[in-house]
Amino acid sequence: MRWRGDRQSSNVEDRSGSSGRPTGKMAAGGGIGIFLIAIIVFFISGGDLSTVTDTLGGGITPAAYETKDVSSKEYTDQKEFAAVVFAHLEDYWNDEFEQLNESYQNPKLVLFTDSVHSACGQASSQVGPFYCPADQNVYLDLSFADELSNKYGATGDYAMAYVIAHEVGHHVQNELGISAQLDKIRQHVSESEYNQYSVRLELQADYLAGCFSKYLAGETYQGQPILEEGDIEEAIAAANAIGDDTLQKEYQGYVVPDSFTHGSSQQRINWFKRGLKYGDLNHGDTFNEKNLDLATAA
Repeated sequence: MRWRGDRQSSNVEDRSGSSGRPTGKMAAGGGIGIFLIAIIVFFISGGDLSTVTDTLGGGITPAAYETKDVSSKEYTDQKEFAAVVFAHLEDYWNDEFEQLNESYQNPKLVLFTDSVHSACGQASSQVGPFYCPADQNVYLDLSFADELSNKYGATGDYAMAYVIAHEVGHHVQNELGISAQLDKIRQHVSESEYNQYSVRLELQADYLAGCFSKYLAGETYQGQPILEEGDIEEAIAAANAIGDDTLQKEYQGYVVPDSFTHGSSQQRINWFKRGLKYGDLNHGDTFNEKNLDLATAA
């Protein structure tokens, strides 16, 4: 991805090396009051956002990994890269909501090491990247990039761009009111039933990451395409690496589909590709899709 020197988002807070406690005021809650995806027919109203949080991987806790030296050039480069990706995501989603004559509140990207405090609770780096709808922040330990590359073979900078876009996809769901609806459902169904809803929520975030990638594929910086050869393949490799079935095979040696919370590797790849193909909100209704595998979908 071509990014050096490009605009960086101002909505980035670096808490690396801190105690993990928030250093500033959290973003206020919000929502646009209507649903832009056909999910409206599937949900009931209301819900408490404070208990909803997302992590990129499935229900397997990853092994501990070493956090970055925040004074290193590598950390500085990755921080700047994340800020550039975040800026592109702001441009894209603000424009999408503007076309719908709706307001959009930008999320904040919080960078941390070891552990961090959010409105959804305290989290360690082992949780992986996550979005907290209660404070509208995306939380990211940049060492996760090394985890993707070294442990799962998902190399390249666009693997991390996919990760960030996925988490911002959850913010979009929050803005649309989807997160609140899902949390209400959570109070009335069993854990196994809720897992099915969770899978659909995560696959939708993968779809939205694909939509962003389609947008970015048409953008240029200094007269050159922003996306470079192999970038999309890097995102697909990352989606494959963090599928529930792949993670379960890695950590316990067998797969339990009923425990899936994020979808299989192939499902995550397929929904990302679907977003990359269509690039709109109309084709991303995972909640009413009977064929989550998209095996024969156009």
